[in-house]
Amino acid sequence: MPQDSAQPDQPFDSVDDVSAKFASAGYIADRRVATTIYLQSKLDKPVLLEGPAGVGKTELAKTLAKVTGRRLLRLQCYEGQDETKALYEWDYGKQLLYTQLLREKIGEVIADAPDLAAAVERIDAQDSVFFSDHFLAPRPLLEAIRGEEPAVLLIDEVDRADEALEAVLLECLGEYQVSVPEIGTYVAKVPPYVILTSNNTRDLSAALKRRCLHLFLDYPDAERELEIVRSKKTGLPDATARQLVEVVRGLRELGLRKNPSISETVDWARTLAVLGVEELTAEVVSDTANVVLKYERDLNRALGVLPSLVDPNRELPASVGHGHGHGHGHDHEDPPPDEPDGRAKRAAKDKPGRHDGYYGSPSQGSRSFGSATRRRPG
Repeated sequence: MPQDSAQPDQPFDSVDDVSAKFASAGYIADRRVATTIYLQSKLDKPVLLEGPAGVGKTELAKTLAKVTGRRLLRLQCYEGQDETKALYEWDYGKQLLYTQLLREKIGEVIADAPDLAAAVERIDAQDSVFFSDHFLAPRPLLEAIRGEEPAVLLIDEVDRADEALEAVLLECLGEYQVSVPEIGTYVAKVPPYVILTSNNTRDLSAALKRRCLHLFLDYPDAERELEIVRSKKTGLPDATARQLVEVVRGLRELGLRKNPSISETVDWARTLAVLGVEELTAEVVSDTANVVLKYERDLNRALGVLPSLVDPNRELPASVGHGHGHGHGHDHEDPPPDEPDGRAKRAAKDKPGRHDGYYGSPSQGSRSFGSATRRRPG
């Protein structure tokens, strides 16, 4: 039944405290990420995370649940999803069983009714038996609102859901309440921390964005991604891991259908360690590129430029692509002498403000889920 609001516990003392607690859980949060999470805990505002797939948006929500001691409730969105899969369903099987029981007891209910109208009224009064908490099967949204334990509600890939589901979310995001027509309105005792993620497959409504704090997550810079690989203890030598990170960053510049994610970088490092690789070569990278490239078109495009990514100073034969990945089909020639090599281009992408104006806001900072302990390259 409807519940009264209450002030939630405050898990963070400061922005620095957010950074420290996330680092202890294996997630290195930069200043923007830490500030946004701190504001969420103080303002009770949902956070909308946008950015390419594979940058750790879901991992951020999981880490938030871990460091705050809240249970994680996850609503995975998909096309055609309706509100019954997100809010609640009625347990019709249990209702049917109770109907059969009522049929057996109906004589007792109306036994002393003075007339037909009174009998109908008594039967009608039994409706409340069938539409109550007893028959309500909560889904993630309702469970996060009416649950007795504080929760982190992850609404994952909200951009994949239909716009109709967005409208259902508005009440929950704006008021932390859910209305059930047959019963009433549930209001959260402790508002959940809500994290929405989007891979930007479609534009979200202004009404939904207005209710959320916004954070754009991009791929990390080279040093941060290297730190992630180190923290996962893949067994790959540090110098080789550094070289591998540069190769992955180069692949992300090729305009692939699916860019390598951070977790796939770690998988590739583990693969090379299992093979006993101590130094990257064009051959070993080409033989194992399918670990991070999951489409044949992407693999074919990458194979022509992997040698130059492994060794930017390597001279390629005229029949091999020049490696900038434009895919516009002109004759393959060596780049002009004044054109920067791949490493210089990737270094330029690490400059602050490189995403200014993207998605209508400045860059929200890179993220990582590396260990809190920073180690120098071996």
